Amino acid sequence: MCLASLILAANLSAQTREEKEAERKAFVEKRIADRHFKIDVSMAYPMGGNSIPLTSPYSLELKQDSADVFLPYFGRAYSIPYGGGNGLHFHSPATGLNVEKKKRGYAISFTSKTEEDTFDFFIDIADEGAASISVTMRNRQSIRYSGEISYEEE
Repeated sequence: MCLASLILAANLSAQTREEKEAERKAFVEKRIADRHFKIDVSMAYPMGGNSIPLTSPYSLELKQDSADVFLPYFGRAYSIPYGGGNGLHFHSPATGLNVEKKKRGYAISFTSKTEEDTFDFFIDIADEGAASISVTMRNRQSIRYSGEISYEEE
């Protein structure tokens, strides 16, 4: 009797896990299709340096054809304004937006320009919402971030 209860509980748990995974995939798919999603970033990977855990709420949000970027920058700058620049903190049009469905997720790319620099974003998002953001710039070393799609409804 006790063994049967454990097996039943394990099956219910597995179904719940599968249902949650299906819900996450559907949420991510809808956000990507709507071109409106936010990635909460938890790690930064500067070129030639160690990974850096991020404790503040950093993010990248794509809203149709614009990008709200609030990311720290760690690395070498070749040319920045007097005072050190603003990191990657800006609201800018996302030009050349390209979204491609991959085997287990999505590949997204776009370019944003500010007075400081031109930023080329390459984003990989897994079906379940894990995300990797690579940024190349004209006046700074490249940097990569990892995080996850925000599941908060907006």
